Amino acid sequence: MDKIRLEIVGMSYSQSQSGAYALILGEVKGNRRLPIIIGSPEAQAIAVELEKIKPSRPLTHDLLKSFADTYHIQLKEVIIDQFKQGVFHAKLVCLQNSVENLIDSRTSDAVALAIRFKCPIYTYEKIMTEAGMLMDENATLPETMTRPAEVAPDNSFDEFTLTELEEMLQKSVEQEEYEKASLIRDEIKKRKKH
Repeated sequence: MDKIRLEIVGMSYSQSQSGAYALILGEVKGNRRLPIIIGSPEAQAIAVELEKIKPSRPLTHDLLKSFADTYHIQLKEVIIDQFKQGVFHAKLVCLQNSVENLIDSRTSDAVALAIRFKCPIYTYEKIMTEAGMLMDENATLPETMTRPAEVAPDNSFDEFTLTELEEMLQKSVEQEEYEKASLIRDEIKKRKKH
């Protein structure tokens, strides 16, 4: 079966399921998207690595990466290999001493690890046909697709200086409030562009 390479296109708060996020994976050489509903902790694990936020202590996926590195286990690729009853299933393709092993994984965990190992994510045509969406080539993702948290009006940072925002970012990371840290980081980037 030919594999289709995917990349992370975006993530947004799910309007259909409270407390969940939609992780959007896109076909690398195509315009189909694979939307995957994931929980808040999983979204946070993905967003922390995408945003290059350094937590004060290792998160679970960082620990797994360190463990694998210590024991010379390489994550070669992630394959989203099944779609059953509305749930995606994934496999981690691992190498140790030239021996390849497949490990069953939740798709959200597999993606969080793929980011950390900088390995490719694949799926199969049958899954793209069944669960994928076709996007218009000229379509752009909504603003909310670029960050892992829903922006509420009480998250306005207009009243804070850049220095205050940088201090708030550091404090949020130390307190492991990664969604808030991501929002603050977005505001800092926005201001530095101007």
